[in-house]
Amino acid sequence: MIGTIRKHSKWLWAIIITIVIITFVFWGSQPSNKGNRGEMYLGSINGEPVDLDDYRSAQKEMRLRYFFSAGDWPGGPNTRPGFDLERETYFRLLMVQKIKQANIHAADETVAKMASEYLRAINRGNPVPIGTFEQNVLRQQGLTALDLERYLRNELGIQQLITANGISGKLITPQEARVLYEREHEELATEAVFFAATNYQASATLTPELVGQYFTNQMARYRLPERVQVSYVAFEYSNVLAQAEAELVKTNFTEMIETAFTQVGTNYYKEAKNPAEVRAKIREDLIRRDAERITKRQANEFANAVDVRAPRTAANLEKLAAEQNLTVKISEPFDREEGPKEFVVGADFIKAAFTLSAEEPFAGPFSGRDAAYAIALKTRLPSEVPQLESIRARVTADFQQAQAAMSARNAGEAFALAVTNGLAAGKTFSSLCTEANVKPVTLPPLSLSTRSVAPIEEHVSLNQFKNAAFTTPLGKASGFVGSSEGGLVVFVRQKMPIELAKLTADMPAFLETVRRTRQNEAANAWFNKEAERGLRDTPVFRQQQQPGQPVGAPRRK
Repeated sequence: MIGTIRKHSKWLWAIIITIVIITFVFWGSQPSNKGNRGEMYLGSINGEPVDLDDYRSAQKEMRLRYFFSAGDWPGGPNTRPGFDLERETYFRLLMVQKIKQANIHAADETVAKMASEYLRAINRGNPVPIGTFEQNVLRQQGLTALDLERYLRNELGIQQLITANGISGKLITPQEARVLYEREHEELATEAVFFAATNYQASATLTPELVGQYFTNQMARYRLPERVQVSYVAFEYSNVLAQAEAELVKTNFTEMIETAFTQVGTNYYKEAKNPAEVRAKIREDLIRRDAERITKRQANEFANAVDVRAPRTAANLEKLAAEQNLTVKISEPFDREEGPKEFVVGADFIKAAFTLSAEEPFAGPFSGRDAAYAIALKTRLPSEVPQLESIRARVTADFQQAQAAMSARNAGEAFALAVTNGLAAGKTFSSLCTEANVKPVTLPPLSLSTRSVAPIEEHVSLNQFKNAAFTTPLGKASGFVGSSEGGLVVFVRQKMPIELAKLTADMPAFLETVRRTRQNEAANAWFNKEAERGLRDTPVFRQQQQPGQPVGAPRRK
């Protein structure tokens, strides 16, 4: 079995990841509860109540799954956008339930071999003892080797579920695959005339009255979102590097470096030219990690001291900072989407900043890229439309661009009509371009499988171009294909035959790809159906059905 897993692990992994992505689409609008659950109701899956221990186990597995796919742990500033640990935990619980119902059991030796492969994969192909991985990685996250074993055992079970429920997708014949191959790889030879807004900017009329009218019509475009401004104290990691180094030197620092070197090997740091430079990089990283620990402790002590001062006012942060000779800075106003400009922090910082109020003026500490931050509310700025004079240059440039794009589209539409009529009258595309004083561009041959054509994508999306080209008969021109920057007209000169030798060489891999894709689609359909049916009575998804009940609240009897 392990041979099968090794052979297909990449595409099986891709299937699992795709399932998660598709369920993001299905469940993306559902609310999520991030708090401490305590004895709160965890819901039920297909009528079976969720046990708290099972929930915690599934959450650990999803943290491990994130680590092995992203190389980092969820919850930090670099967490993938859209990743929701609680939601993924319920997906995991559903899959574990299905594994039990299907009576799937992974053999111990298979789990052990899979563990070895996973650890080799994160260590550049070099082996890592389970004990070392547990000591240096898992325990720092509150995990154990037993958690890893359970995670891998369930991963094997999930792979079997996906294979079984996606098997119908593999039922495609070589003849069907050949038809698909020819459709995707048949190339067209085309020419295009591009109409770019940049060529029409000089002709735009920019009177103050027209700019003002444009601003009035486009006010929503210039509306500033709600913003906040915070006072903050930054506890920079660089300030305690020397202290961190001094503390580490007193420990088994050399042994720590050697252990890390054994784990990462000589290829982990690409800029390092030899083992000595790798060890030096490891040393720097360990010192920085310890500096972060020290800094976070200092920031936490400061934040706690601010929080207990009475009366609770935002000014307490500045007062305590002055007493401790710390510098207080004030951020520029920032919104929920962009966050602060002065430093790099995670979504937790931004979310907390927008929950600050006169009653709860403090938050933190928060870990950023270069420092830990304690913050206090400075001011809130409501959503507003700025005065035209304060942004006149921007509005004028936007109006000029809009005028130029409209002129480009008008010229393109007029040309498209002239070409349609001219070709019907027996004229050539080349002569029609000469009459219109436009220059056609001969483009590289492209097929439906083509992924990039730079001359096209400078003007319209490649999909727009394909749609126009592959729906236009040979010897004809498309209608005008518009875009925000202007647009184009496509002329289809000829279809280019597929080389038989290339088709024959490509078909085995293409057939396998199609079968994998179909299997993926079938597995996704099965999973979404099971999730829709099985997860309705869980707190993370139940609020849409019971809008009056808080997420995670005890179940009403």
